[in-house]
Amino acid sequence: MVLFAVALVVLALDRLTKWYVSTHMEIGQSIPVIPHVFHITYIRNPGAAFGLGASQAGLFVVITVVVVVLIIVFARHVGPGQTLLRFALGFELGGALGNLYDRVLGGAVIDFLDFRVWPVFNLADAAIVTGGLLFILYLALTWQRV
Repeated sequence: MVLFAVALVVLALDRLTKWYVSTHMEIGQSIPVIPHVFHITYIRNPGAAFGLGASQAGLFVVITVVVVVLIIVFARHVGPGQTLLRFALGFELGGALGNLYDRVLGGAVIDFLDFRVWPVFNLADAAIVTGGLLFILYLALTWQRV
């Protein structure tokens, strides 16, 4: 249950922030929050991370659907007490679904978090990274128990 609750919260926050940016800003518009450090910059990314593979949108949809199915199947085998793993998978699932929604319905992912030293990203991307880091932490904490 934790996994799906986390995924739902991530998906809802991702959709809400992307809706707000896409309805209140023009593509390419950038609003400084902390000048030269953090801006809200509205872009649409048809590719994967860093805009790579812009012509492979269909492939990214297929890969994401496979990942979502694998997370759901794997989650069925996660034991009770493995809460950290459930959180990790929830972040991954919510982030994947958030970007999948954009790709399927909009043809490109809406990105807007701009730290000026890193490519522009969104909450779904941040959730995917957070899930990955939580998974690494889970592995580190359970390594000795194997």
